[in-house]
Amino acid sequence: MITSIDTEVKKKTFDVQSFREQFPILKRQVKGYPLIYLDNAATSQKPQVVIDALVNYYSGFNANIHRGIHSLAEEATAAFEATRDTVKDFINASSREEIIFTRGTTEGINLVAATWGRANVKAGDEIIITNMEHHSNIVPWQLLCEEKGAVLKVIPVDDNGELIWEEFLKLISPKTKLISVVHVSNALGTVNPVKNIIAEARKVGALVMVDGAQSTVHLDIDVQDMDCDFFAFSSHKLYGPTGIGVLYGKRDLLLAMPVYQGGGEMIKEVKYTGTTFNDLPYKYEAGTPNIADTIALKTAIDFVNETGKDVMRRHEDELLDYATEQLQQIPGLKIIGQAKEKVSLVSFIIDKLHPQDIAILLDNRGIAVRTGHHCAQPLIDRFCIPGTTRASFAAYNTTEEIDELVKGLHRAIKLLA
Repeated sequence: MITSIDTEVKKKTFDVQSFREQFPILKRQVKGYPLIYLDNAATSQKPQVVIDALVNYYSGFNANIHRGIHSLAEEATAAFEATRDTVKDFINASSREEIIFTRGTTEGINLVAATWGRANVKAGDEIIITNMEHHSNIVPWQLLCEEKGAVLKVIPVDDNGELIWEEFLKLISPKTKLISVVHVSNALGTVNPVKNIIAEARKVGALVMVDGAQSTVHLDIDVQDMDCDFFAFSSHKLYGPTGIGVLYGKRDLLLAMPVYQGGGEMIKEVKYTGTTFNDLPYKYEAGTPNIADTIALKTAIDFVNETGKDVMRRHEDELLDYATEQLQQIPGLKIIGQAKEKVSLVSFIIDKLHPQDIAILLDNRGIAVRTGHHCAQPLIDRFCIPGTTRASFAAYNTTEEIDELVKGLHRAIKLLA
């Protein structure tokens, strides 16, 4: 007899081999070896349903949106706007008006810097970031501070790759206008305590922007519970297409911010004497958008929801634990970033070996990893190293692939030492 408990357990069981079958690229070979793709923090591979969604749009109802009244335009508009509703539910925004489509996390951060930042930051104000930010969450704030005469402050990290909380508390003050923080480090895998950071920001009246590029695929995201003011993420790390992302912003903030770009769709009426702008969210979506990839983003989110982010995360945690244990047994290997809270990513160095040489030898056996500073150069500089080799895992990866990574590293050490 099958009980409800048995059904629940069965429902939450994760079959990695069946999951892998949904990703056609995982069947290919690289240089005569089966592909082992361990560069998921850069971009994840796409399941067949996402590929089909792109093809279906172009072959079935390709048309511009919001403007035409013919059948194709109405079908395309409905599919496009359905993605907005799906994203709203996925991150638990309070309104679909708070969901702005962008080209990715980078554009989302730049949009906030160029609109809210230019309207609200003045000389002497302070913006706080962390020492583990991606360049896309450093450079926009540097540019804004240079333009406005504001001050950019940086929360340091310790040797484990965790924020030094006491130093953060010293930095925050009534001069703090905004804190922009990465939720999960793309270079270390560290999960930052964003809710605690936001709580401190509220004490001084500061806003908080969260870079969710690495967190959205791994962690449950609830922007209302988090109470962030802005949250940005990209589709392509979430099993979705490249070139499409999301900026969430609290409605009152978005209403008060100036426009970002001028063009079609973001207007209500244009005359040579002046222009009135469209309602949210279209106020920030000028021009013909990335329709196909936006529609396919919904498919990607549906795919994650149907699989179950909880069971995917459990499998990824098992991969992280296994990889950490196996890699630490390699002589001369040091893991960079050993925070208590991490996602499934391991960055490491090996004595006397350059990361690029390691990656080339791994690629010769079909193993794809990332090397360098991972667009987080100040963080890598903090550890006084030229870069790391990074293996980042998705739910389709296996312990057998980690075994092949370890074998590949042993071969590299033998050849390069």
